[in-house]
Order: sequence, then C-alpha cells, then structure tokens
Amino acid sequence: MTWVQYLFGTITVVSAIVAVALVTRTVAKMVSIIRLGESDPTRTGPFGPRFVTMLKETLGHTRMLKWSHVGVFHWLVMVGFGGLFLALIEAFVEVWNPTFHLPLIGEWSIYSLFVEILGVGTVVGIAVLIVIRQLNHPRSQGRMSRFYGSYQGRAYFVEAIVFLEGLGILVVRGAKDALGVFDVPTWSAPVSKALGTILPASPTLVTVFATVKVLSATIWLIVIAAKPTMGVAWHRFTAFPNIYFKRNDDGYKALGAVRPMMSNGKPLDFEEADPDEDTFGAGKVEDFTWKGLLDFTTCTECGRCQSQCPAWNTEKPLSPKLLVNALRDHAYEKAPYLLAGGSKDMAGDEVGITGDDAEARLAAIPESARNAAERPLIGGEDVLGVIDPDILWSCTMCGACVEQCPVDIEHVDHIVDMRRYQVMIESEFPTELNSLFKNLENKGNPWGQNAKDRLEWTKSLDFEVPVVESELPAETEYLFWIGCAGAFDDGQKKTVQATAELLHRAGVDFAVLGSGETCTGDPARRSGNEFVFQMLAQQNVETLNGVFEGREPGTRKIVTTCPHCLNTLGREYPQLDGHYEVVHHTQLLNKLVREKKLVPVNAPAGEESGPVTYHDPCYLGRHNEVYEEPRALINATGAAGSTTLSEMPRHADRSMCCGAGGARMWMEERIGQRINFTRAEEAADTLTKAGGNGEPSGTLAVGCPFCRTMMTDGVKQTAGEAVTVKDVSQMLLAAVKRGDPAPAEATAEDAPTTDTPAVATPAGEIAEEKAEHDEGQHDGGEPAGSDGASSTGTAASGNGSSNGSTPEQVSQEKSSEN
Repeated sequence: MTWVQYLFGTITVVSAIVAVALVTRTVAKMVSIIRLGESDPTRTGPFGPRFVTMLKETLGHTRMLKWSHVGVFHWLVMVGFGGLFLALIEAFVEVWNPTFHLPLIGEWSIYSLFVEILGVGTVVGIAVLIVIRQLNHPRSQGRMSRFYGSYQGRAYFVEAIVFLEGLGILVVRGAKDALGVFDVPTWSAPVSKALGTILPASPTLVTVFATVKVLSATIWLIVIAAKPTMGVAWHRFTAFPNIYFKRNDDGYKALGAVRPMMSNGKPLDFEEADPDEDTFGAGKVEDFTWKGLLDFTTCTECGRCQSQCPAWNTEKPLSPKLLVNALRDHAYEKAPYLLAGGSKDMAGDEVGITGDDAEARLAAIPESARNAAERPLIGGEDVLGVIDPDILWSCTMCGACVEQCPVDIEHVDHIVDMRRYQVMIESEFPTELNSLFKNLENKGNPWGQNAKDRLEWTKSLDFEVPVVESELPAETEYLFWIGCAGAFDDGQKKTVQATAELLHRAGVDFAVLGSGETCTGDPARRSGNEFVFQMLAQQNVETLNGVFEGREPGTRKIVTTCPHCLNTLGREYPQLDGHYEVVHHTQLLNKLVREKKLVPVNAPAGEESGPVTYHDPCYLGRHNEVYEEPRALINATGAAGSTTLSEMPRHADRSMCCGAGGARMWMEERIGQRINFTRAEEAADTLTKAGGNGEPSGTLAVGCPFCRTMMTDGVKQTAGEAVTVKDVSQMLLAAVKRGDPAPAEATAEDAPTTDTPAVATPAGEIAEEKAEHDEGQHDGGEPAGSDGASSTGTAASGNGSSNGSTPEQVSQEKSSEN
C-alpha cells in the first residue's frame, strides 16, 4: 500500500467511527425527546397491517406518487440511498485496496447491473429534484413557492451529498475499469465502462474516488447528528416509524374523525376529569403525544401541505409546514429543560425542579432551554408565543395538508388539540365563537333557532314527510338526517326538499327526526370545544340508538345532505358507541339512478343551462373519499349538455376549500383574501373557458350546505348572476321532472325530446288514470303523493323505475347502500 492509501484509509476509518458515535448519541437523544410526549397506546398494533402499510407507502411511494413527476425521481433517490449500502462498504476497502471486490457478488454481472442502475438512477433523480427546487424557488415565486420558509441551505447540502454518492459509485467503477480490474460485461455497467475509457489507469485515482464517496457519507452523518431538527435529512430514517405508527392501523389517513381527546393514554371522561391532573388538549409542547413529536421530527420541509393550504394560498399566516417546523424547533430547544425534570403548572410556576438544589439544577440547564420553557405555546409576538393565534384559528380543517403529506403527519389532529386547550383552559378564542357555543348549548344549533322549526322545510312539499318519535318503523329503510343548515338555512332548504322529493319518487321509505334532531357537534369539536361536542353527540347517540333499537348492523341507515353531518355521524359517533351506516345523498341518489328508480332526462337541444363545474366539499371528498358519485349524477342529468362537466384546476383530492370548515363558517375572515372569493374566481374562470364566450356563465354544482352558502356569496361578489350555484340534488330533480308525462290534454308533439328516454305513456291512459285518481279522492282516498308514486304524475308501467312503477314494484325494489 502507498502512503496515500494509508492516509486516506485512516481518515475514512476515523470519520466513520466519529459519525457512528455521534449518530448513535443523537438517535438516543431524539428517542428520549420523543418519549417526552403523552402516551398513546393506540399506535402499537396490530403489527401485520401496519407493517404492510409502511412497506406500501415507502417502497411503493404511494403518497409521493400523488405528484407523479416528483414521486418517480424521489423513488430513484430513495432506492439508491438504501440499495447502494453494499457499494459503500466496498468503497471503504477500495480506499486501502483499489482492486478489491465484494466476495462472491463483486463481479457478478447481475449485481453489477443492479448497482449501475441504482447509481445512474440516483444521479438522474437528484439532478431532476435539484432543477425542480430551483424552478420553484422562493426567489422567483415568493410565498407561492412550496419551499418558502424551508431551510434552503440544509436542502442544498443534502442534494449535494446525494449527488456525490450516486456519482461516486460510477466514477469508482470507471476508475477500476480503466485500471483493468473491473471484469464485468459492458451491458452490466455501460456508464461505468464509458467513464473508464476517459479516465487514466491509476490505483491512486481509485483510492481518491473511493475516499470522496466514503467521506461524503460520513460527513453527511456527522452534520445531521449535529442537527436533529434537519428534517430534510432525518426523514430518511424517521419516515419508516412515522408511517408505521400512523393513527389508523388499516392504513387510512388521519382524516375523517378527529382523534378523541386523550389524557394519560385514555379518552378523557369529563365527569371525572381533573384540570390539575389531566391533559386538556395541548397547552405545552410536551402535551402532544409521542407520535406528535415524531411527526414534528419527520417533517421533510417539502412544502406539499403548504402549497395546498387554502389559508396560505389566500395570504393568511397559516402554513402547515411552518407550524410543524415551529413546534419541532421549540420541542428540541425546550428538551434539555424537560429532560432535566422541569415542568410548570397552569399558572406558570415551576413544579418539576424544586427543593434546596433547584436553583443549581436550573442553572445547569442551557439558557436557551430555560427561555424556551418560558414561552407560551400559543401567543402573539408580545409574549413570544410559539404559534401565533392568527395561525391557529386560520385553519379550515379541510385536510389538504394531511392528504398530501408523504410521511403521514397528522396536522389536523395537532391543530384541534391546540384549539382544545385554548378554548377549554385558557378561554382564548375568536369572539364570534361565543355566539356559536351559546347557541349550540342552549338551542342545539349554530343559528340559535327553535327546535320546533326544524320541520318548516317540509311545508312546501306536496307529500307528507314521516316523522319518527320513538322507534323507526320496520318498513322505513332510511332515517333522513336534515342537519341544522337544511332545517334553518333558506338556501339549503331547497336541497333537502329536492332530496326528499327524489327519495319519494323513487319509492324509498324514509323518515326524519324533526324536533328530535340536534346539531351533531361538528363545529364545536373543530373549534376545540370538546365538552359541547360530547354533550350534543351523547344526546344524539341516545336518540339514534333508540330509533334504531333492535336493528342489526347494516340496517341502521342514515342519509344526509351535509358532509359534516356525514363525517360526524359515521366516523366520530363510533367513539361514543354510536354505530350507523351513513351515506351522502349523492351516493344514495346515484344508486337509485343506476337501479332505474330515478330516470334523469337530458334537456332538449337549445335549453341547456350552459357549462357546469363541480366543487368538491372537503368533508365529502378528502375526509370521506366520495368523488365519483356527485360527478356521475351531474353527467346523468345532462346539465352539461353533450359533454361532461368541466373540472376546475384544483379538484378531487386537491380541491380547494370553500373556507367554512373548522368552524370558520362562524368566524370573520379579516386577513388576506376571502377563501370563498378565491374559489369562486376559480370556478368562474373554469366556466368562462368552458363556455367560450369570454364571460362566466353556467352552473357551479355543490354537495354541501356550507359550500353552497360560501360559494353563493363568492359567486355574487366575483362572477355575478350569470353563474348559478345549485346542489346536485336540485339538478337531478330538474332532470327527472323532464321525464314526467305531459298533461292529459297535451299532444304527443308537446312531449319533451330526450337523450335518455323516459317511459312513454299514452295520453289516454294518463287521462284514465287521472279520472280514477280523482274518483278515489272523492271517495276519501289518500291525497296525491302520500303513496310514494302518484305524486310523480306518472302512470304505472313495468319498467322498474320510480318514474313508472307501481307502489308494489317500488316496494320490491327497495334500495340498500353500497
């Protein structure tokens, strides 16, 4: 061996020893910090499903590939990082002996091809990611860059090391080939062989290249050991446990239900809770669970969440990425104080480090940690708060951050926990929420209306809506949950009326609770008032369990027009022993259309209402993954003419929020642009392009009462009266009514022209049925509409559709949800 090999070999060995020692110490420190969080026993099992989910999301890159162009190249880098480990081991020895090969597989052509592919893939992958970062750099895009606020220097360091690692593999192999000691077929190392033709034959060159490769790895380890908050590097290790320990063991994202309010690893019982002993949300960083602290540690600073956040996109201070990074940096800064046993009570007095030696023990803690311990978790600049209140209360709980996060960080749960503490312990929240909480507690609805008015929406219908007061009759298939908006909001009343009429036409037996219904508690829970939520939820669960008493699972069916009610009833009430099969009205109506119990008819040529676009409600889409059914209904109505509906640039799982979620419906929006205005402008632009006449016109379809309110207001302010906002059920009802037969005196020529023909009924038969019906009325028969068929005005036929079925046929074809 030459002196160069001795020198460089010694350097690489020493650097490796130092790197391993420092990383081991840092990992131990990170684990001790993460364990400072509250216990959470729900994360530990079962092993099988969690392990499969982890493999699927890491090796399969299922979440990264939501952005396919980035995901593919990141996958190449990820596989290269792990797959080239043996090549790194080989490089350690190549520093000392340039002719060395791994035993058995070192010159095996298949292994050589594997290493070649990984080396080239790593170089190409990181090169593309570097270009993407530069094209989306904050220097040109400002806060609209997803990298805004990220530590750019750390990212550049990681990118440079990854590039050197991949390139190092290729040049070492090329130098060995030039030396004549790389005996593999050209097809198994084409790039390395090509480099070998231009490199000089020198064993020293092999040593130098191998040294660079080893040092790039060990220096990387030393640097990240000194920076445990460097998420852009540490996520390569922490992503695996963070995904494994995600909230739902079936792999479902942390959306839908909010995590129950926990204390000491158990759901909090308000009847026995003690503010001095129990944890009420998160008032200090150590109040988050250990999984929360692992979340903060794992953030990659990729900014996907930030790019999708409706608050950030309308110039509000909330960035999910920056919020998580602030919590991470604060946790690690405060950690020495916490690890030393420090703790403060709610009054801010020290209760952890006490006794005669307390002053000395506190003095031994770094000043930065002691200062961090004095900072409130939530507070403005005047008190050096970690998270500004405007950041906390800007969140709409839309779930876009959780949907897009590639490492399964649970932003929404953490924000809810911080709100819980602010509401229930500090009583610090936007003043507008006072009225909301008061109305929910006293009246059972956000509007403060009387329960006796919950059936006002039924008065304009020409059939009777059954009201259940005790147990649901055996023949009743669905309980129709109206929701507060459907009962009290004039615009949403049209939605529940349309839905009720459609169910009636389809022969679906349903009933409502009337004054027995109360708010599900969604706005209370999302605003942090868990006490009011549980009060309302327990009342509803008691009512619903009584209504469904004796019914087997699978027959406790609820249909609702409100995605927030859908989510709360179906996903959150099981936490309180309320187990029901809840469907959105678009799901049930779509099923009825497929079964021909509702037959929509296209508008005659020339009478189309113009282009149609659809706004995905967050709680129907991202939180409950209902995307296709509303679109299928819109297309079935023919409302978009001969083409399908026009999608907005942000739709489906990337749809932008209307701005009403997270109890924002009842809070003023004082910062930045109004979210509903931004979304309405996007809808108007889409309709303008689809219409081709230079002006916005057409229909904005919705499937949520909150979205309807926000979009109606936004459209009025941005697009004007040429754009109408309608619920999908209204559009379907209009299409179904086109198939109603013409009046008895009408001629065949007067019947509507349809692309989807309704049942043709001769005018004579209609007149005959009308005469029989009138006679039945004089004889004291049921009023029109009460039998579930005659109100449609359609004579009986044998087509199996509600637009032409006898009551007996409808009864035989009673629906059940998917």
